[in-house]
Amino acid sequence: MKMNPVVHFELPAEDRKRMANFYTKAFGWKTELLGEEMGNYVLAATTETDEKQMIKKPGAINGGFFEKAADNPMEHPSVVISVDDIGKHMEIVKGAGGKILGEPMEIPGVGKFVIFVDTEGNKLSMLEPKR
Repeated sequence: MKMNPVVHFELPAEDRKRMANFYTKAFGWKTELLGEEMGNYVLAATTETDEKQMIKKPGAINGGFFEKAADNPMEHPSVVISVDDIGKHMEIVKGAGGKILGEPMEIPGVGKFVIFVDTEGNKLSMLEPKR
């Protein structure tokens, strides 16, 4: 089986401006606060990217921060794993004992994204990058 790499991280935040300020000051990350249409998500660049938003330094990943919500029981750090075919990999994850949460969503300019829970209760995500 082909190895599928970790390509993104996500962390919950109570105060997205405070969080963005902290990571910028503490680690030099560049952050971008997105609007309500993107769920008030905050992009976090930890490494330089090219014109297609692909990382320039092998092994480095970028990430983001999502707002904490009282009605979300899965609020903890997560990693995003790149897959070639999200539909096929959803079946693979289920067959291996994982649980898919919802349906894949299209992230404009990025690709298809879906959240899953592994056999140990960890929340992770899969991304089928736009080609």
